[in-house]
This record gives sequence, C-alpha cells and structure tokens, in this order.
Amino acid sequence: MSYTWKIYMLAVVSFLVGTSEFIIAGILDKVAVDIGVSLASAGQLITVFSLAYAFGTPLLMAITARMERRKLLLYSLVIFVIGNFLALSVHGFEYLIASRIILALSTGVFVVTGLTVAAKIAPHEKQGSAIATLVMGFSTALIVGVPLGRVVASAYPWQTIFGGIGLLGLLAIVAIAFTIPRMEGEAPIPLRNQLALLKQPRIVVALSITFFWIAGYSIAYTYISPFLLKVTEMNESGVSIGLFAFGIASLIGSKFGGYSTDRWGAGRTLIGGMLFHTLALILLSISAHSPAIVFPMLMLWSFSAWSSGPTQQYNLISLAPEASGIMLSLNSSVLQLAMAAGAGIGGVVVEKSSLTSITWIGAAGVAVAAATAIVSFGLSHARTRKMVLDR
Repeated sequence: MSYTWKIYMLAVVSFLVGTSEFIIAGILDKVAVDIGVSLASAGQLITVFSLAYAFGTPLLMAITARMERRKLLLYSLVIFVIGNFLALSVHGFEYLIASRIILALSTGVFVVTGLTVAAKIAPHEKQGSAIATLVMGFSTALIVGVPLGRVVASAYPWQTIFGGIGLLGLLAIVAIAFTIPRMEGEAPIPLRNQLALLKQPRIVVALSITFFWIAGYSIAYTYISPFLLKVTEMNESGVSIGLFAFGIASLIGSKFGGYSTDRWGAGRTLIGGMLFHTLALILLSISAHSPAIVFPMLMLWSFSAWSSGPTQQYNLISLAPEASGIMLSLNSSVLQLAMAAGAGIGGVVVEKSSLTSITWIGAAGVAVAAATAIVSFGLSHARTRKMVLDR
C-alpha cells in the first residue's frame, strides 16, 4: 500500500474522531431536553471536552512519548470506542460528562499521534501536504459530521449517533492495525522547554489572538442550533441545511485563508478576516428573525471565521520557526481552552440574558482578537526594524 492511501485512511479516522467533538453543538437542544437540564448546562459538555483536551492531551503525550506509535493509535481508538458506547448505553448528565472526558483524551492523543505518523510516512517533500490532509479530515467533521448528526437525531434518539461512531471506531481499529507500520516513539520534550516560549511577550500576544478569536466564535457556535430554532424559527430541515452550508463555507474560508496569506501576507489576512468575522456576527444579530437573511450570514460568518485558521498557524510558526511543533501544540491547547471559555460564557449569557445575545457577545470577543492581532503585528514590525537598525 502506498503512503498516500495510508494518509487518507488516517484522515478518514480523523474525520470520525472530529465528529465526536463537534457533533454535540449540532444536537445540544435535543440532549438538554432528553437528560432534563438547561441549555446552559448542556453547553458545559463542550466546556468539559475542551478542558480535558487542552490539559490532558499534552500530559498524555508526554507520558506515552516513548510508546510505539501504531500501538498508541490503537489504544487511543479503543478508549474512543469505550467513550462512545458509554454515551449510548448509560443515562444521566454525570455519565455524559464522563463520556465527553474520555472522548476528549482519546481524540487528542489520536490526532496528535496521527499527525506525527503522517509526517513520518510521507516523503520529506510531501510532509506538509500529509499533515494538511489529516487536518482537513478533522475539519470535515464540521462540514459533514455535524449536519449529518442533526439529520440522524431528527429521526432517531441522539444516542444513536454515538453508537454509530463507536461501531465505526471498531472498523477504524482494524484498519489501523493492518495498514499503519510500526514506528518507534520519541524522546519526550520537557514541559519547561514547551513553556519557555511563553516568556516572550510577542508569542503570548500572538497566542492571545487564538484565544479571543475562538472564544468569540465558540460563544455563538455552541448555541447555534437552538438559536436557529428559537430565534430565527427555522424548522428541523432548515437547521440541518444551515449547518451544512456553514460547514461548506468553513472549508472554502480555510482554503481562501491559505491563498490570501501567500498573496497578501499574514497580517492583512488575519486582521481583515477577523474584522469580517466581527461584522458577520453583528449582521447575524441584526437579521436574527429573518431566515432568508440569516442563511447567507451564517455562510459569511463561517467563511470569515475559518479564513483565520491557516493564517494564524503560519503566523505562529513564523514567530518561532525553530520550535514550530511546540508552537502548534501550544496553539492547540489555547484553542481548546478558548472553546471551553466560549461555551462557558455562552452558557451564562443564555441563562442570564437570552439566546439573541450570544452573537453580540461573540462579536465583541472577535473584535478583541482583531485588536490583539494589530498589536501583535505591530510588535513584530517593531522587532524587525530594531534588528535592521542594530545591524
């Protein structure tokens, strides 16, 4: 089997584990009604997942650093299957919380290990494409997995989704066992080395962009299904179509972000994308009661939000090219913390104010990210000028 098919197979499994993360936002209202909790409480399922992913994944990767890579992929998938079957077979909010923690830890380990394996399988000149393919597989869960889950949950109990993902996880275990070659682990990178970069103000500011951008996005996205149902008054099929269009726009936006970064630079792309992101959420707030206007606003929101993804990763790598792996790892943890914070803040807004407020608060968060980006690129330009003058 050529390396290409192995990469695509890893990408398909990444899609599966990505679906387990993103799907909950698409069915949040159904979960809340079924388990008898408020929307705000159900939203904490996203918070718990993100916190477990952010703090647990780096720790588990350090503990398992020397473990053979295929074995680690298989172990993570076994735990992933257990987490899904737990959500299927038991009832109660506490058990669902436990399921989300198990899924977060197994997903984080699989994704990080999968990226490492993909880079080793591919020829040196194709490593970037291999990593991008895996990231695309994970991101596709937002495009296809979430709306598909909404459709399934409209016809069957929402637990059926996790049962289906669990069964596919068993197939994934077999596929990984027979296609991925054995690979030795690596020497763990000491935590102090990973955190040393945080002593540099320009890197802290740059990572803050990720935090405010994703937090603002998450405040609105966590509660997007109940927003469309109750505020915009869409029907079930309308919500599913809206989520599908949202996912397609995110894919196009991500592609455009990469193109724009190459063409016009990271600064213009990142700041411009976040300003459009802020504007899209404001327009979504203003047009919330008109389904005909909300639909294109959803697509503008998704397009502008995800145009920042590849640009921000490029920006962070350019700040510390000698430690690109650590930078991306830190960015991943900050991203998950931001998802947790956004879901938590969104829950407070929904409980204390109203669903209509989430887009306004989300827009404010992204506006802070845009301002932070302006400061970040200002610091970088000032540092570059100083280095030139010192010469």
